[in-house]
Amino acid sequence: MRKRRARRKAVGTRAPILVEARPNARWSLYFVHDPIACDRRFRILNVVDDVTRECLAAIPDTSISGRRVARELAALIERRGKPGMFVSDNGTELTSNAILSSAADRKIEWHYIAPGKPMQNGFVESFNGRMRDELLKETMFRNMAHACAVIRA
Repeated sequence: MRKRRARRKAVGTRAPILVEARPNARWSLYFVHDPIACDRRFRILNVVDDVTRECLAAIPDTSISGRRVARELAALIERRGKPGMFVSDNGTELTSNAILSSAADRKIEWHYIAPGKPMQNGFVESFNGRMRDELLKETMFRNMAHACAVIRA
């Protein structure tokens, strides 16, 4: 029993990731959920540059697969340049073969935060909170096209 407790404690106390203070050093990814007026839910994939705190992409859709995430990140890399590392949770879209092979092909490190430790991805969590407060809670989206237009603006 003692070994199990010690092991849990060691897993939860990971050292922070050191990041060079330059744009594109580290991008964080996270999904936000919100309803449309007809009670259908949609998701937004937010990509944030941890150094500049800039939202690089906010991609809304009813379903976003691992392949779609890989395509969106490839387009973002074409526009913005290659990041030093990606950071995300262990969601199925972000641990898919499409993501793993895409990151390996581009030689970009992918760091997964520990389960139940969202503050290891604090910059994107902070952005998501502001997005919820300033946009999602204030807007009733009529349909998916309306949501895409508002989020893009």
